[in-house]
Amino acid sequence: MRRAFSKSEMMMGMEIRKQLVLLSCGLLLALWVLGISGGALPSCSFPAIYNFGDSNSDTGGISAAFEPIRAPYGEGFFRKPAGRDSDGRLIIDFIAEHLRLPYLSAYLNSLGTNYRHGANFATGGSTIRRPNETIFEYGISPFSLDMQTAQFLQFKARTADLLRQAKNPYERSKLPNPEDFAKALYTFDIGQNDLSAGFRKLSFDQLRAQIPDIVNQLATAVRRIYEQGGRAFWIHNTGPIGCLPVNLFYNLNPAPGYVDEHSCVKGQNDMAIEFNRQLKDRVIKLRAELPQAAITYVDAYAAKYGLISNAKNEGFVDPMKVCCGYHVRYDHVWCGNKATVNGREVYGASCRNASSAISWDGVHYTQAANQWVANRILNGALSNPPIPITQACHRS
Repeated sequence: MRRAFSKSEMMMGMEIRKQLVLLSCGLLLALWVLGISGGALPSCSFPAIYNFGDSNSDTGGISAAFEPIRAPYGEGFFRKPAGRDSDGRLIIDFIAEHLRLPYLSAYLNSLGTNYRHGANFATGGSTIRRPNETIFEYGISPFSLDMQTAQFLQFKARTADLLRQAKNPYERSKLPNPEDFAKALYTFDIGQNDLSAGFRKLSFDQLRAQIPDIVNQLATAVRRIYEQGGRAFWIHNTGPIGCLPVNLFYNLNPAPGYVDEHSCVKGQNDMAIEFNRQLKDRVIKLRAELPQAAITYVDAYAAKYGLISNAKNEGFVDPMKVCCGYHVRYDHVWCGNKATVNGREVYGASCRNASSAISWDGVHYTQAANQWVANRILNGALSNPPIPITQACHRS
């Protein structure tokens, strides 16, 4: 015979059930948070990286196509010039390290290359849109993003042909596995030179009117690679271009309001922010248009501006101080070059402690700054969706 429960026991039972419901809801909420933050997702094990971009991620393309980058570039890590516009590694190098893959060989390199784990199509000076000037005028590369994607398509097609022709395992060992193209990570870091060229030739209003077309052309490149089987995309926005020291090389006394409290050109940064806003919106639309793609938008601007605005507390010197080159008032000898200044020969040497500098040559970052930025973006803290790069194959 069942014992009748007292009123107090019934109340206690109801409270216990209430607590169990709350505990279950809390557990489900925790699992949901883990899911959106990437904590519950498995790692992707990317077998390769294919990169598209400009000098911020060029590992030797422009050096192979034109005059090689000279010393002291590369001295901070490679102990020699290594085709990179820095004293050492770039963010793309830290990405490769993080994914436990070799550094990327430039697609345009003819010697010493191994494309088993990817290739780099970026070249210094590249734009998203096709340029209408030569590299010898303003340093704009002829290898715009549509050319880089065309090179990738050729690379993928030739890989299949060369594998069929390979006579032994050694010949195959330096070629990509055909199935890896669908599993690879496709990285983009480009757009800065479209803005810099616009600042040189257009008014802010004219440049702003062209941003939708620039962003759409980047989306077209992503779509072309998707149609070739690419599925995981990691897209950096553009950095705070107004914070590059070169902007003040010939403007030592800017007008009031021209720069912000960190000596960054406000109008240029505002344009970069607008470019990034439209890029993010376009990435969100791409996710709907490419249903099998995992596309991550990475706020590199936030990381770079965060470093520049807090340089001293992060152990760096004035972000407007250039490590390599001779820059005294209006006399400028670029990094690695020689020139006559006031009747004497001057060499654009590097500073003694590049590890405390943010700007390497007035345009590009030092290895230390690149590493600092990489550490802030690879964990997904500044990404949309907020997942680390190791889980960037998962569609949100």
